Amino acid sequence: MTSIRTLHQQLVTKERSAVEIATATLERIQALEPKLKSFLCVTADQALATAQQVDAKIARGETLGLLEGIPIAIKDNLCTQGVPTTCASRILEGFIPPYESTVTQKLKDAGAVMVGKTNLDEFAMGSSTENSGYQVTANPWDLSRVPGGSSGGSAAAVAADECVVALGSDTGGSIRQPASLCGVVGLKPTYGLVSRFGLVAYASSLDQIGPFARSVEDSAILLQAIAGYDAKDSTSLNVEIPDYTQFLKPSLKGLKIGVIRETFGEGLDSVVAETVQAAIQQLQKLGAEIKEVSCPRFRYGLPVYYIIAPSEASANLARYDAVKYGIRASNRNLMEMYTQTRAQGFGPEVKRRIMLGTYALSAGYYDAYYLKAQKVRTLIKEDFDQAFSQVDVLVCPTAPTTAFRAGEKTTDPLSMYLSDLMTIPVNLAGLPSMSLPCGFDSQHLPIGLQLIGNVLREDRLFHVGYAYEQATTWHQQKPPLV
Repeated sequence: MTSIRTLHQQLVTKERSAVEIATATLERIQALEPKLKSFLCVTADQALATAQQVDAKIARGETLGLLEGIPIAIKDNLCTQGVPTTCASRILEGFIPPYESTVTQKLKDAGAVMVGKTNLDEFAMGSSTENSGYQVTANPWDLSRVPGGSSGGSAAAVAADECVVALGSDTGGSIRQPASLCGVVGLKPTYGLVSRFGLVAYASSLDQIGPFARSVEDSAILLQAIAGYDAKDSTSLNVEIPDYTQFLKPSLKGLKIGVIRETFGEGLDSVVAETVQAAIQQLQKLGAEIKEVSCPRFRYGLPVYYIIAPSEASANLARYDAVKYGIRASNRNLMEMYTQTRAQGFGPEVKRRIMLGTYALSAGYYDAYYLKAQKVRTLIKEDFDQAFSQVDVLVCPTAPTTAFRAGEKTTDPLSMYLSDLMTIPVNLAGLPSMSLPCGFDSQHLPIGLQLIGNVLREDRLFHVGYAYEQATTWHQQKPPLV
């Protein structure tokens, strides 16, 4: 699969038709899915119908937008009218939304070709896509390993060329961590930059939708299409959206980049540490001034997150009660209908987080847990503010390890939670952050470099990410496909 710009050029010059591109993509999905299992639902008919509309537009000699005719995959926690949206949970089996999420509507309007809905950890709760109620997605670099989570299906689909770009959601690292493990670019925008209307809520003060792509430029093009104010989302920011592609510059002269001291220590794989340090040296060669900075409360991100996120999840998931939509396990009486449906419909990780959150919010514990966690969240944000008073962009590893084997951490939830050690504090502070490929370990598994920007400074992430990408070839390497 090639870049958005190259495909756009092929369409404009009539070298390829949108139907040809869509057909080739659908054939690739069909060939790889038995092994990869990235998709929960493939929308072949819809994809070909959209492609035909794009071809008709070309035939009429009309101007073509950059995303028209471009194959895209959508994480299955975004509502798509007339297309199943399950959040990879049995409780929503067969649910077809009567409305469209804002971001998918924007992509429809832009002429993008949706090829399907991708697999995820149930309700976006997990770091390996093993918590899906339907199937386990494999990592295209090594089928015995996980693609990361919770947006593992989207990351694997982009890495395996089953689509050009994809959408994911990121609550504590669910775009960046799988991007790191699958060797693609993943971006979590500033909280509120992209509308959450139609995103099935996990933790509303943390969730944010963002792009997966094979290049920084493609992620900039996709963010441009989905960002912007939406009156349907009360947390949406009313800000002007710049042309993100104008920030793609090869030199970093004049930029100050801060290395977060606390991210290089216990729990970080030594090869990951060496690879990220080499990437930081490359940034210095490109003209950036490198400075070590401290975020002393960074390490509290994980415990704070596992109080705040489950608390919000326990409230958000109370609506799955078998009354209006989703499965209904029993009809005998109201209480049995609730309990049986929730017992059968939710998987073990979702139940674990609902119970954690309900406990943290219960009488007598609210102040001790939830309120205290919110106070520490403020302190974490203050650390970032202090760091950004000294530098323009922060860097650290995206994930503490490369992709682990499927089943390796399923019996140890705490070990699994540590996968998001480096990404969670960014969500707590509402900041934008990008993961991009920066190397491989001895088993040729991808390693990600995480760039963190200040609020609404996606421009700097694109600048630094693009400069690094142009000076290296990591993003051009492909998995030994399947």
